[in-house]
Amino acid sequence: MDDDLNLAVRAALAGARVGLEHFARVAALPVEAKADGSPVTEADLAVERTVRQALLVERPDDAYLGEETGALGTGPRRWLLDGIDGTLVFVRGDDRWQSLVALEQDGEVTVGVAVVPARQRIWYAAKGRGAYTAGIGPDGLADARPLRVRGPGPDRPRVGLLPPVELLPERRRDELRPLAERYAVAAWSVHAALLVAEGGLDAAVQLGGALWDHAPLGLILTEAGGAFADPRGNGHPVVGTAVFARDEALRAEVGGLLGGGRGPVG
Repeated sequence: MDDDLNLAVRAALAGARVGLEHFARVAALPVEAKADGSPVTEADLAVERTVRQALLVERPDDAYLGEETGALGTGPRRWLLDGIDGTLVFVRGDDRWQSLVALEQDGEVTVGVAVVPARQRIWYAAKGRGAYTAGIGPDGLADARPLRVRGPGPDRPRVGLLPPVELLPERRRDELRPLAERYAVAAWSVHAALLVAEGGLDAAVQLGGALWDHAPLGLILTEAGGAFADPRGNGHPVVGTAVFARDEALRAEVGGLLGGGRGPVG
């Protein structure tokens, strides 16, 4: 790993440990609603603060933007942070939540990390260096392997939809009906974009995401050979609905079925 990716992995793992401590008592955590209606807990802020502090120690001159911690500093290098991505499932005791870290340099994402603490797994990528996944053991990462999307198969493409459809308000479910009619909607054990990157799914669609949600996942997928953009075909920075696919042709097809939805899920 290069220095920035190594640092991002170490920071994400530090945050993961804090997240697991809160997850162990998630039933007792107060849940508040943010201005956009999405849920937030003290765990979201605690994890993100831990990650940002770990990065600041070694990169004090960089800029930072986090979902909960906001903006800090300016400059050509900016870290994008989401302490707990998937608070909707986190507060339900569902272990599919993740922590996300990305580094943006001169407007281009060059490092991306996604860690699923309760599953003890991590996915990571650096621009031009490929994407990988590994287990998390007591002594660090274990059994790392490269990621690669799969090619088109004979069956209907398998597509993962996020957030879980049952947690979406009815008005947002309507946006996904054209996809459900054309593709095989698949369950996901971790964020569906990560499953696309490792060849388990053909595509994933996330509604209502922000810059810090999409940036690390988009890099991991593209370094694994896939395609990432908003429904109109625009790449980073993507805010709102994002499409992750095994190739550009499927990404464009999925995007064409979406109404270009932007904005919060709640």
